[in-house]
Amino acid sequence: MAKCEKEVEIEIVGKEWEEALDKAFKKNNKKAKIDGFRPGKAPKDVFIKHYGKQSLYMDAADEAADKAYQKLLTDHASDVKDLVARPDIALTYVDDEKITFKFTLTTRPEVKLGKYKGLGIKKDEVKAEEAEIEDAIKHMRERYAEDVLKDGAIASGDIAVIDFEGFVDGKAFEGGKAENYSLKIGSGTFIPGFEEQLIGLKSGDKKDVKVTFPEDYHAADLKGKEAIFKVTIHEVKEVKIPELDKDFFEDLGMEGINTKEELEAQISENIIARKEMEAENKYMDDLLETAAKDVKVDIPEAMISEELDRMVQQYADHLKMQGITIEQFYQFTNSDEQALKDQMRPEAIKRITYRLMLEEIAREEKIEIDDKEAKEEAKNLAEKYQMKEDEFLNAFGGLDIVKYDMKMRKAMEILKK
Repeated sequence: MAKCEKEVEIEIVGKEWEEALDKAFKKNNKKAKIDGFRPGKAPKDVFIKHYGKQSLYMDAADEAADKAYQKLLTDHASDVKDLVARPDIALTYVDDEKITFKFTLTTRPEVKLGKYKGLGIKKDEVKAEEAEIEDAIKHMRERYAEDVLKDGAIASGDIAVIDFEGFVDGKAFEGGKAENYSLKIGSGTFIPGFEEQLIGLKSGDKKDVKVTFPEDYHAADLKGKEAIFKVTIHEVKEVKIPELDKDFFEDLGMEGINTKEELEAQISENIIARKEMEAENKYMDDLLETAAKDVKVDIPEAMISEELDRMVQQYADHLKMQGITIEQFYQFTNSDEQALKDQMRPEAIKRITYRLMLEEIAREEKIEIDDKEAKEEAKNLAEKYQMKEDEFLNAFGGLDIVKYDMKMRKAMEILKK
């Protein structure tokens, strides 16, 4: 057993165990089939004579486990206060008189810090490059582009409105036909070679476009096959990029932006703000990684297991936002929860190490957060997120979590210094 693990046995005996057995009897009696009695109506002594008292043990154990956990919290408060993971529970003994549970408690492991001051890590300086600003303006103009009918030949970048039908070995194939399809030439949407063969055609033209499906094409029956697409051009549209004029700035609707110079200044500010955030995150990661190199800690498996459960749940929530369930992810990737946890394990260990290190730095530096500081922080955060203070605290996890978060940030400031 690891140094930070401790075993505690809790007994549920006498009246408490009898009450648990009685609840189990009432539950099981509802579905009992005993001659002469309707389900749920057999007396307890008749039920026990028919099924035996042992038949109630497992359901009664579930009820007794809750009582045992409450006894653990009250009778072993000093052991419980430093828990870093959910206690592991095992049933070790049961008979008609009592039931015994063994709880394995995992407390905070000993952490030995290495060097955590004067680490020599510098934060990257940031600036907005001229090419980045120009590229951002280019994308903004493209978002406001208009498709205008063109009386002329198709060129790269134009949009061709077409009918097409594909044939392989003289036979039309499924999914190879469409009408009034808008295809941007040069987008690479269609099979290689298709779009290029439309260049130079005009509205009303027809053409047989000859292509070869790629060997890695998703439809197995078309891989590497030669095909002919019968194409009719209905319309040709030219993509008109707006000029940086008064109309464009009005469409843009950005307050205080009426000239190219003002737009460039705003974009520069946005780029710097984004890069500053990225630089700050990298700076913090570099500090944590450097400080953690010499940290010595034996992380208990229970902590790793709990962190992995949390990470899998976070990942499942992330997938759900994209309309994918975790079960679908396992199916798509031909994996399962254990494979995902194996992949996440190094990151879980890193996260726990950083957390334990910052907690130890806070202890070493005697960082404490009083209620007044925490309440002021909660008030400010509630205003930031436009919530009532009590609603924020409820969502955040309570004042103790605010205190912990502040303590970790102050420990991080020690690393920065």
